[in-house]
Parts: sequence; C-alpha cells; structure tokens
Amino acid sequence: MAKITGAAARLLAQQLQCIMEKKGYAFFDYKKKAWNLNIIGVRSDIAKANKFDDSMYVVYRNSSREWEVRLYRITTDPGTYYLKNPMNVNGTAIVVPGQYRSAYKRGTHYTYEALVQRGKNPIKIYRDRDKDEILDMDPDTIIEGHFGINIHKAGTDSSIVHKWSAGCQVFKTSSDFNDFMKLIHRSESHWGKYYSYTLLEEKDFEGC
Repeated sequence: MAKITGAAARLLAQQLQCIMEKKGYAFFDYKKKAWNLNIIGVRSDIAKANKFDDSMYVVYRNSSREWEVRLYRITTDPGTYYLKNPMNVNGTAIVVPGQYRSAYKRGTHYTYEALVQRGKNPIKIYRDRDKDEILDMDPDTIIEGHFGINIHKAGTDSSIVHKWSAGCQVFKTSSDFNDFMKLIHRSESHWGKYYSYTLLEEKDFEGC
C-alpha cells in the first residue's frame, strides 16, 4: 500500500478527476465534508489471468480537507481456476469497465466483513465461456445484474490469484484490505452505507 499526500496527491486527484469527467463519471469532491471516497479500480492493459497486476486508487479529502490517495495492488480479473471451472454454467464473470453508483455496501464475504454487491444498483459483467486461461471480454456476452461480485481480500500476501477470485475485485494482501476497510468505516459515518465503484482501464490515463 502506498499512502500519497501533499502535492503528489493533489496532482493524482486532478488526473483521476480528468479521466472520470472525460468518461462522464461522477468524481466525488465535496470540500466542506471529508472522507467522500472515490474507489477506482484500474485494469492493466496486459490483462493476464492469475496475476495481481491491477490497481485500486482510493481518493478522498481528509479531515483537513487535503487530498489523500491510497494505492493498493489488486486483481480485477478471475483466477485461472475459475476460468477453467466456471461457477456459472454461462461462464466466468469479468467486470466490465464502468462506474457503478451505490452498488456496494458493507456485508459478509464468507466469514469476514467486506464490500458486497448488495447495493442499490447492478453491475455489468462479461461471461468467459471457453474454459481456458485467456481472459475473454466479448461485448456480445455482457449482462447486467447482481452476481455477488464482492470487493474482498486474498491471503496474507498472495502470489497468484487462483481460487481467490471468480470475478470479484480482490486485494493481494490482507493488510492492504484491512487498511481499505478502515477507510470504509470512517467514510460511512459521514456519507452513509452505500459505496460506488469505478473500474477504469490503464489506457484511460492517456491524455489526462
């Protein structure tokens, strides 16, 4: 985890705001009230299965109304186990890039607290049907709904995704995830129980 503050955080917040606004997404910046979290996943252009090669930025104003950014290592893709062994007969879920407003809330993922897809609005996924190790993101397979695509953790410090994700957004380390959930709790006391999630692609950073 990297905690970015000061001028570097301001510049990064401006860059992410530029990207979000160009795509027509909301960027939360209410200067009179802190801890309004922008939760932004970024899928690597390489898009190789079984690697924690994606990023999550959490961008917010702290109690002093200064920008802070937390940067975490995650996967936005399912592991090879579930690509080869889909949990759904229609294929393995891969989240479609987009902004999903109020789609998440705190809840239980198996035995521990996480962000779960039980919010107000659905999300979109691709269905990868061919049971190989290649991530297939075919627009013709996109569907929308509630699929249990949660935001949770892998192991203490996992080296490969494998069974940790069947389409969920998963933190590489438990310590990073715990840090993230502390932000969630702090935000909730100010902004309520629903959270938005935005998934970008690495190429979106071009031009901002």
